[in-house]
Amino acid sequence: MTSPRKIRVLLAEDQSLVLGALAALLSLEDDIEVVAQAPDGREALRLAEAERPDVVLTDIEMPHLSGLELTAELTRRGNPARVVIVTTFARGGYLRRALDAGAAGYLLKDAPAAELAEAVRRVHSGLRAVDPELAATAWGDPDPLTDRQRQALRLAGEGLSNAAIAERLHLSEGTVRNYLSEASSKLGAANRVEAARIARQRGWL
Repeated sequence: MTSPRKIRVLLAEDQSLVLGALAALLSLEDDIEVVAQAPDGREALRLAEAERPDVVLTDIEMPHLSGLELTAELTRRGNPARVVIVTTFARGGYLRRALDAGAAGYLLKDAPAAELAEAVRRVHSGLRAVDPELAATAWGDPDPLTDRQRQALRLAGEGLSNAAIAERLHLSEGTVRNYLSEASSKLGAANRVEAARIARQRGWL
């Protein structure tokens, strides 16, 4: 009798210790197989296209492509892998953006190992796996920023000047100033540095 096919999982995580721990935990499950591991978002995208896993478990903050960007790109390409974000960020803004990008699950890294495996099974079966308390927070604190305001604010938070931001985003300096001013106003911030800090704390950057 043929044994049932295992759920094929790709792991994307830039911290090698965490990556190894996730792989070891999931390898203990009889119905789950870790088929590939990636240390950054770009490599995860390449492996997702090459290996065609059933589920991708990814961190949010990684080099080259963030977990959110990876999720959005897999969705854009029509890759059938179901994505679960596994992160330390218990922020409603990140959850909203993850689901908007196409993620099927959102878990915190301090979740029990059994919960991680169960999340893999749930999303593989077509369901979602999202922390209910975090979900309630996400929909009670909507993101007020537009995509362009978020892009400008993220670069401002990295220390770029208006001129540098304008060049990076192919916009005029005046437009960049307007975006940053509007973002600061929406967040009740005194300046763009404070606005970036507030937005990052809430998971909107």
